[in-house]
Amino acid sequence: MDYLSLCERIQLSFAVCRIGIYTNSGTHLCAHRIGQTAANFIFFNGCFRTLCCKGPPPPRPEYDVVCVGLMGSGKTSLLTHLCSESPDNIVPTTGFSIKAVPFQNAILNVKELGGAANIRKYWSRYYQGSQGVIFVLDSATSEDDLEIARNELHSALQHPQLCTLPFLILAHHQDKPAARSVQEIKKYFELEPLARGKRWILQPSSLDDMEAVKDSFTMFISLLEEKELEPMRM
Repeated sequence: MDYLSLCERIQLSFAVCRIGIYTNSGTHLCAHRIGQTAANFIFFNGCFRTLCCKGPPPPRPEYDVVCVGLMGSGKTSLLTHLCSESPDNIVPTTGFSIKAVPFQNAILNVKELGGAANIRKYWSRYYQGSQGVIFVLDSATSEDDLEIARNELHSALQHPQLCTLPFLILAHHQDKPAARSVQEIKKYFELEPLARGKRWILQPSSLDDMEAVKDSFTMFISLLEEKELEPMRM
């Protein structure tokens, strides 16, 4: 029996009881008793509506975000784990894919773009309509690839369709021995001068600590929820 049916049955029972009181008391039921009975009915009716007929919670807000990063940075694996999907047979994204990633207070519709060299030049075609940006970089990659990632992030931060949006920058693969620290990444990528006045978060990430990754996304969602465009640096 659903909540609505339960409430209707309870209200019907109260109505029958009220009719019974009127009938049994006949014409000698005083006006005070009638008023008291009606008041009791209204009170209990309101209580049962509050307790039993409470509707579903309001829908979680949804945000459209774009996820970029070089091939091998770990974008697909991160999103797969966040969606609680099987990590078996994960393959690099060759074009783009869209995942609805659920969180407690929001749903992120993430458009993940492939990171191969022949795809990166088309990234900007998929920026339209984005409300935020997730940039994933491999913190344990080679110097050459780190420089490419640096250039791509700079390009995204300055792109007309993205420059006013909040950024979540994930220094991924922190579990690898060669991983650079967040402070090293921040300095190498020159984030303080480049992203001054923008809303961005730089966080370490690893598949070994998905709770920390979820915390990073919670902070990112807070930036998406902000109504005033105040700069935030972490």
